[in-house]
Amino acid sequence: MKKNDIIEVTIEAMNFPNTGKATFQGKTIKIKGAFPGQKVLAKISRTRKDSAEAKVIEILENADYEQEPICSHFNVCGGCAYQNIPYEKQLEFKKEQVKSIIDSVIEEPYEFLPIVPSPKQTEYRNKMEFSFGDEVKDGPLSLGMHKKNSFHSIISTRGCQIVDEDYRQILCQILDYFQGNSQTYYHKTSKIGFLRYLLVRKTEKTGEILINLITTSQGTLNEQEFVDLVLGMNLKSKVKCIAHSIFDGVADVARAEEMKILYGEDKITEELLGLHFNISSFSFFQTNSLGAEKLYSIARDFIGTTKDKTIFDLYSGTGTIGQILAPTAKKVIGIEIVEEAVEKANENAKLNGLDNCTFIAGDVLKKIDELQDKPDIIVLDPPREGIHPKAIQKIIDYKPETFIYISCKPTSLVNDLPVFIDNGYKVVKVQCVDLFPQTPHVETVLLIEKK
Repeated sequence: MKKNDIIEVTIEAMNFPNTGKATFQGKTIKIKGAFPGQKVLAKISRTRKDSAEAKVIEILENADYEQEPICSHFNVCGGCAYQNIPYEKQLEFKKEQVKSIIDSVIEEPYEFLPIVPSPKQTEYRNKMEFSFGDEVKDGPLSLGMHKKNSFHSIISTRGCQIVDEDYRQILCQILDYFQGNSQTYYHKTSKIGFLRYLLVRKTEKTGEILINLITTSQGTLNEQEFVDLVLGMNLKSKVKCIAHSIFDGVADVARAEEMKILYGEDKITEELLGLHFNISSFSFFQTNSLGAEKLYSIARDFIGTTKDKTIFDLYSGTGTIGQILAPTAKKVIGIEIVEEAVEKANENAKLNGLDNCTFIAGDVLKKIDELQDKPDIIVLDPPREGIHPKAIQKIIDYKPETFIYISCKPTSLVNDLPVFIDNGYKVVKVQCVDLFPQTPHVETVLLIEKK
């Protein structure tokens, strides 16, 4: 077997996040985007001694459980790779993948609880960052998501099903507006152009919308016309903020070097488990509000009583989990690197009448050295890459009785778990919570206790 060979295989299993496994000539073949039960024609892209990687050329036979996708953009857009899989089967895949990954590093028995489904399987997202671009070179302006397996091409996702009708209408009308006045989009290679991203946030419980148009400084926005356009839309929810941000950096991320509020103020308010949280344009907040309530309820249940206990909430975002645990706790101290999120976290603590919460801006690796309190419980909700290797030992050295680890990427989680085990801790309970239906991603909550 060599590179560029064409092979025909039946997919036997699947690895996280979305890689099918097959056997051919005694080798394990890994094929991204293929599902167990499918027969595929695949092209070898890389070979090793005992394995190889391949790309699907054609699906010869579907798996017997596959269904019609719910979105017209499926398999063209780069998101929502599980839409052709019934939801119960999606949950089964996610549960099995996470358990297999955790079992690879844990020898002692632990309790693996049933996966918790998302309360909504479609129209669940409360935040989208749509990109401006074109689908084909020099084609008409588009606004939406990256084309599958493409760095440059953007498809207009007018019918996206993981957001509701308000998002779809906002996208369509703003795209039509800019197509009508011939505005250019920012080209990543030439670094020339005006339009970059459209950030839209909408709360589930309170029905508030925030819209932030992110451009370079290479053009001019007719601000009043843009505001009138948005406010003239027939939306179910109420627009609370319209902003225009300038970002001239080369990074392909939605952020602001300058921001001007065109209407309202830069915040919307969501309700979770009876508490209220102000969310700004760029502060972190779980993208599935109803699913987040499930996630944080499980974390709270795993901990049990917080009465008179000191809690560290590391990678705290806008302070959601810390404040949910705070009402009976002695003290909650949060650390978060995004300053805007910390401002909102402290604002939210006041909003909820919690005077025992303090949130600090900075890198966990550095700021944890400044904490003088001894925690009884440490909550960890790190970014996708997991905990910084230099930070994890500092965190464990506080020797709390209990850790709650919330992971959004199990392959990063298993890099961290052996460090806890080597330091005298054990995994007691694990439960997956699906915050991302139609995609391969899943949240995992772990209760880790001192032996």
